[in-house]
Amino acid sequence: MTSTAADLRAALVRRLAAEEGLTDPRWRAAAEAVPREAFVGSYFREVPGSFPTAYEPVRDGNDGWLEAVYTNQTLITQLDGHTHPDDTDAPVTGSPSSSSTLPSLVLRMWQQLDVHTGHRILEVGTGTGYSTALGAHRLGEENIVSVEVDPAVAARAAASLKTAGCTPHLIVGDGLAGHRPLAPYDRLIATCAVRTVPYTWLHQVTPGGKILVTLSGWQFGYALALLTVTEPGEATGRFLPGHTSFMIARPHDRLPRQNPTLLPGDERPTRIDPAAITTWTGTWVAQLAAPSAERITAGDQQILIDHATGSHARTRPDSHGGWTATQRGPLRLWDQVERAMVAWQDAGAPHQEEFGITITGDGQRVWLGSEGGPSWYLPL
Repeated sequence: MTSTAADLRAALVRRLAAEEGLTDPRWRAAAEAVPREAFVGSYFREVPGSFPTAYEPVRDGNDGWLEAVYTNQTLITQLDGHTHPDDTDAPVTGSPSSSSTLPSLVLRMWQQLDVHTGHRILEVGTGTGYSTALGAHRLGEENIVSVEVDPAVAARAAASLKTAGCTPHLIVGDGLAGHRPLAPYDRLIATCAVRTVPYTWLHQVTPGGKILVTLSGWQFGYALALLTVTEPGEATGRFLPGHTSFMIARPHDRLPRQNPTLLPGDERPTRIDPAAITTWTGTWVAQLAAPSAERITAGDQQILIDHATGSHARTRPDSHGGWTATQRGPLRLWDQVERAMVAWQDAGAPHQEEFGITITGDGQRVWLGSEGGPSWYLPL
């Protein structure tokens, strides 16, 4: 017998409750009520074995469409900032630029935000509108303000929300600027990553209110932070357990990179195994130390290229079982990264949950262990 959307939705919610920490009965009720299929009438599916990666459109009525909607996975809904699954009948290549995030992560973040009845929420990144609908079910549509930068994405989300019988406040604009006309907010949740927390958010969330946001950068290190606004323009918080990643906000993304020219430079032995910067938290630490750099892996080399200065560093195995670092430019990128990695390793190489963040008018400082521990400033 063919399963209905309601059957599949109920089965997914049971799995999320049993395996993914969906413990709050009010969020479970929201997940049981909101039809995800209304928000992903079509999506892209990766073509197995394709290189470069190709994506084929999957639509309502195609085999497996509904079953995938109610699988705990992220569904890609846009490529390259403009290509929607309804725009093509054939596989296409491109970079994912919008998606419906896997339901377990969406619901986990809503639970982590610690919302209460009557709270007003600013959501940065409407996307398909599925997360928006969950928030509206739990808190009332009048208490949800959602901002989406992409007009086409915003229009589709608005239509989907209307189909689902939900009419929150929808704004087309730059979510990094928040939305001052409807401020203040008790909570802010971001479904995109940022390199640094916008100060506008810290002036639109009321003191005592909370901000849940993923911090990332050009090395693709990710960490989810829960901040409490202490006064306008200031906040403090810690990073949370788990592994959370989102597409970076478009204004914070790096410019297209040209193929690097790796010129000779100063050489020295390294103090760490370069593989350490390829781990989940190791990448995050390296990114803190070199915030305007990106990392490229080329065979057995790790290459860092700084977009602000043109400096670069690279590592390679030496003949003695160690590694050699080559550095060139005004920044000694490997020196910066190595110092940070040694401090992290000396602390036991902990996950990001051992890090915290303090934001004042003087800057945004990420620290390890306690405020007096090793620290790094985010780029402003």
